[in-house]
Amino acid sequence: MRWLRRWITRFGRWYAWFLRHAPRFRDLMYIGFSLLSIVAQAASTEQGAWQGRSWFVLGAGVVASLALWWRRRYPIAVAVIGVLALGTGQIFIPMGLALLTLAIRRRDLWLAVLSLAAYVAYVGSSWEANGNRDPDAFFFTGPFLVGSWVAVGAYVGARRDLMVSLRDRAERAEAERELRAEQAKLGERARIAQEMHDVLAHKVSLIALHAGGLEVNPAVGPEKVESSAGLIRQTARQAMEDLREVLGVLKADVSENGADLAPVPKASDLARLVDDSRAAGVDVRSELDLPDGVPPLVGRTVYRIVQESLTNVHKHARGATTEVLVRGAEGDGVTVRVTNVRPVAAGSLLPGSGAGLVGLRERVTLSGGRLTTGTTPEGGWRVEAWLPWSDGREGEA
Repeated sequence: MRWLRRWITRFGRWYAWFLRHAPRFRDLMYIGFSLLSIVAQAASTEQGAWQGRSWFVLGAGVVASLALWWRRRYPIAVAVIGVLALGTGQIFIPMGLALLTLAIRRRDLWLAVLSLAAYVAYVGSSWEANGNRDPDAFFFTGPFLVGSWVAVGAYVGARRDLMVSLRDRAERAEAERELRAEQAKLGERARIAQEMHDVLAHKVSLIALHAGGLEVNPAVGPEKVESSAGLIRQTARQAMEDLREVLGVLKADVSENGADLAPVPKASDLARLVDDSRAAGVDVRSELDLPDGVPPLVGRTVYRIVQESLTNVHKHARGATTEVLVRGAEGDGVTVRVTNVRPVAAGSLLPGSGAGLVGLRERVTLSGGRLTTGTTPEGGWRVEAWLPWSDGREGEA
């Protein structure tokens, strides 16, 4: 079996080499066929005697046949040579092959002009050779012979162009599919990062606040230390549970179906959110006036706005008095305003990632609302948002 494998390998190499050089083999075949037809035509003139006319036909035919070697690079020039050979010596084969190549490569004004020139050359040479003006060459033979070469070449060229177009379209579709897949991955990655930030940043900031309170006031009694330690342990446990749920969703690939990466917060959780900040030592004054039946998307967005705003207070203005206002009604939308006064100290417990306010702006925009952030005239900071009541559909109308 070893000799069979060697033979198959050699045949494969030879076949690949042949396919790579197949166009040149076809050129040699066309040139050889054209030369044979020229020799036969030259030998048949002057009653078989090789005289002036025979040698002229042979010379013109050899030139026109050898020109076929460059028919792909210079199709117009080769076609002109073929038309001249046809008009002067009734040499038809080189002209036909040249027109065939020209029709394959381009179907434009040049093809029409050279086809008409070939038809005129054929009719003129036929009338000169026969000594009379035969109407068959004008009405039937000329249009059929010239038109056949052009029609076959135009068909082959159109098929090749169609295949190239389909191949390009398939490649573009594949590239666009890969681009959409990559964009979907990037979008999902950004969504995961935002959800992780929303889930963990607030609770980690609470832990830092509790620990910071013990650090700056080490003289507190054992009861205060025990209470703070319990709050730190409880907040850390909640953070770990949220993180475990997010990682569990990621492992199960549920996020691909648009599922939430973490438990969905509601507007009714706002009071607990504010109480957690108060327990960490932040002076928070709240006014939460939301009726029942808040749409889920609105409630979740409101919760995230207040959560991110309080997280930033924990990080950058932990000693500042903060006011949280949430008010809304069906038909009027929901207004959220979180304002803190200018902090006494500028130190930050935790570094900022820069993704919080960006994520809030995206959430509010998708809900059809608007968000403004910036400093107050007194030097504090304010985050204010308005959301439509109907899950963002009012903003789209």
